[in-house]
This record gives sequence, C-alpha cells and structure tokens, in this order.
Amino acid sequence: MLEISGFGTVLLFFIGGISFLLVTLLIGRILRPNDPTPEKQTTYESGEEPAGSAWGQFNVRFYIVALIFLLFEAELIFLFPWASVFGDENLVAQTDGLWSKFSMIEVFIFIGILLVGLAYVWAKGMLEWVRPKPKAPDYKSRIPSSAYSRYR
Repeated sequence: MLEISGFGTVLLFFIGGISFLLVTLLIGRILRPNDPTPEKQTTYESGEEPAGSAWGQFNVRFYIVALIFLLFEAELIFLFPWASVFGDENLVAQTDGLWSKFSMIEVFIFIGILLVGLAYVWAKGMLEWVRPKPKAPDYKSRIPSSAYSRYR
C-alpha cells in the first residue's frame, strides 16, 4: 500500500481544488450562451448612462468609514457565540452560576475594548464627515526665524 506524507496530502488537496475550479469554469463556459451586444457591453451604473470617466477622484473618507464599519462588525460577530454559550442553562446549572458571572465579566471587558476603540476613532475625528481646518499655533518663539535658514 502506498503511504502519503503530510505534504503529499496537502498537494493532493491543492491539485483537487485547482482541478475542481478549472472543471467548473470549463463546464460553465460550455453551457452558457455567448451573445454579446453593445448594450450588454456597456458599463452598468445604477441603471443610468455612465457619465465621465471611471477614474475620477474618490473621497478617502468613504474608505475610512467602511474600514471602521468592518472592524466593529467583525468584532460584533464574536458576541453571537458568547450569547449562545451564556444561554445554555445546563452549563450555568453545572457551575452554580460561576460560568454566568465569568461570561458577564468577559463580555463587559470585550465591549469595553470596543468602546475604547470607538472613543479613539471619535477623538481622532474620523467619524466627522467635514473636518475642521487646522489652526496654526499662536506660540511665539524667542528664536528668530532667520536662525533656521542655515538648516534648510
């Protein structure tokens, strides 16, 4: 009997996955109709005719808000398993309520970490859509500005 090492098993799974992908793409290519028309080849823009170039400037704040949303949304997913374990009456009864106290402390720590992250983002002004203009400091230095000219 042929014995396969751990790397051989990984290689077989890799080859199997790639071959499955290629076979399904080939079957889809064979079965689907191919009837390109000028209307089908146009860019879809919410049902409207595209206006201008797609390479326009895009505000970076959209990305920041989306990243913050994804961060908090992904961390919120961790609360669902906690709620299902916390709601298990058998587990709570077996530990004489110690498990429920531990779970509550754990979730308050977790939510506290989320709130610290939210406070940080809020303090940095990343949740404000229109940022205030930065103000120049009004500090008057005793060193004359001509002293800095030789360091430039």
